[in-house]
Amino acid sequence: MDQKIAISIIDILHLIVYNNFIMKLDLFDYKLPQNLIANEPASPRDSSRLLIFNKKENKIIHDEYINLDKYLTPNDVLVFNNSKVFPARLIGKKETGGRVEILLLKQISTTPNQWEALIGTKKPKDGLKLMFSAGLTATIWNSSPDKTWFVEFNFKANKFNTILDKIGQVPLPPYIEAKSAQSKIKKQYQTVYANKTGSAAAPTAGLHFTNRLLKKIQNKGIQTEYVTLHVGLGTFNPVETNNIEDYKIHSEFVSIDKKTIQRLQKAKEHGKRIIAVGTTSVRVLETVFTNSHQIASSSFQSSSQNGCECNTNIFIYPGYKFKFIDAMITNFHLPKSSLIMLVSAFIGRKKTLDLYKLAIKLKYRFFSFGDGMFLS
Repeated sequence: MDQKIAISIIDILHLIVYNNFIMKLDLFDYKLPQNLIANEPASPRDSSRLLIFNKKENKIIHDEYINLDKYLTPNDVLVFNNSKVFPARLIGKKETGGRVEILLLKQISTTPNQWEALIGTKKPKDGLKLMFSAGLTATIWNSSPDKTWFVEFNFKANKFNTILDKIGQVPLPPYIEAKSAQSKIKKQYQTVYANKTGSAAAPTAGLHFTNRLLKKIQNKGIQTEYVTLHVGLGTFNPVETNNIEDYKIHSEFVSIDKKTIQRLQKAKEHGKRIIAVGTTSVRVLETVFTNSHQIASSSFQSSSQNGCECNTNIFIYPGYKFKFIDAMITNFHLPKSSLIMLVSAFIGRKKTLDLYKLAIKLKYRFFSFGDGMFLS
């Protein structure tokens, strides 16, 4: 048989196998020893380990984040998510005295001060009143189809935010067994460049960056840009469908200003390498740009002099064709999660699991406070 014909047949067979099996949830599973789950960040943060993988050369290097600049050039653009985690967890009591916990998801009105929230109590009723420290009270009403509730607080935004900063707790992922005090956790579970409040969970790839590392990057002439994606608790939701194509991913708020869009378009047109710091930055860029430098303005709720804002539910899994990013920096993610699927779309499912297996063998630390990878 002619060699070219044989290769074509093999390619067709691979495509058939891919279409029939690659989308099954179990193919994104792996076994992780419990002791490799990081319960606190490395100290200093930039001493976290970094696995560098070049997919074109199939080359692996092991280093630390503090040396990231060694693998960058002035032809690179780092794109960070500047969303800031707020202390979204409130613990109070009902008028009857029973303990209750609420988790704030997003503000839906400032006058009156109303939020969408999860309520940790059995069958809350419309009109249920809750009491918290510092004179804060709330009234619950109107359950939504996705099991969230609307909560109205007695204080307006400024005073409410002051109280929330004082009594609210950071809603850490369920796999973290935090031993530090809340005051310390609030600093640990925040990037050093965060300045747009709205996330219920940290964009964790950015937790490795320190001011000294950012200065090294700047001194090398590397362009840095900031976008916003407010991370919701849906990021921790397991994919619950056996066929991942049937999964309906959570929606998250995205914002990017006009000047940032213009600089990114120009950088891409000039052949610069666009490096997304974190899967959240990937989601922003792949939502905003339809191809190498065209903005998907029709998909935005507002597209004006102020830039663009929208809610994105982009679900990236193997078979997805990346439109804008050229590389990414990311943590090690949960088995069967939408995030490991995103990474698999970029470097391939088998390679992703091979790298995870290697990281486990070398005792890398996993998840939010763990180590990470630079994939290009």
